[in-house]
Amino acid sequence: MRAYGTDDKGTIAMSAHCCGQHQQPSGPSDGRQRRVLWIVLVINAVMFAVEIVAGHTARSAALQADALDFLADAANYGISLAVVGTALTWRARAALVKGLSMGVLGLWVVGTTAWNAIAGTVPEAPVMGVVGLLALLANAVVLALLTGFRGGDANMRSVWICSRNDVLANLAVLGAALGVFGTGTGWPDIIVAGIMASLALYGAGQVVRQALGELRPSATVQAAE
Repeated sequence: MRAYGTDDKGTIAMSAHCCGQHQQPSGPSDGRQRRVLWIVLVINAVMFAVEIVAGHTARSAALQADALDFLADAANYGISLAVVGTALTWRARAALVKGLSMGVLGLWVVGTTAWNAIAGTVPEAPVMGVVGLLALLANAVVLALLTGFRGGDANMRSVWICSRNDVLANLAVLGAALGVFGTGTGWPDIIVAGIMASLALYGAGQVVRQALGELRPSATVQAAE
């Protein structure tokens, strides 16, 4: 995927406008982005509240990690709302912040997973299953709303990547619930938490790389001036 237009030779075609020298004018596309971002922000905020309570009640590391993921996404959507229609430089900076936050979440899940493995915690499978299914439905709706933006700039692409990872994580949580129910141990929950950490770290790397790529030409032009 390219963040900038290219000519037939594949060279980057940049203008002062697309390098972030001027604010982009608002248009119908910006209005649509804002409406969609508000909807997904509310969905994620509600699901954070549901999962954080359920995760604590069920003693599930996977649910608690997913709850914090919902919280991080809600914050990320708020950042995206703040920069929709602004210069590319600001949108890339917002994406960089979001990418780094995804990475921090991944590291947090790694620590939580290790702690639960040592403690030998066994979560409640029925609660995991019901809440995991609800989270999957919520994230499926969010992903459907954001699919049209998956080929956009780093800011909007990062939003889509987060949602894609969330759907995969929810499927893993449901698998963990079945595993805990079938084995009577907490290892399926621990394994899923590790998978979620991997997804968060991989997604963070994607977002950060594209954001830095969009910032680099802007920095070069500004330095030349």
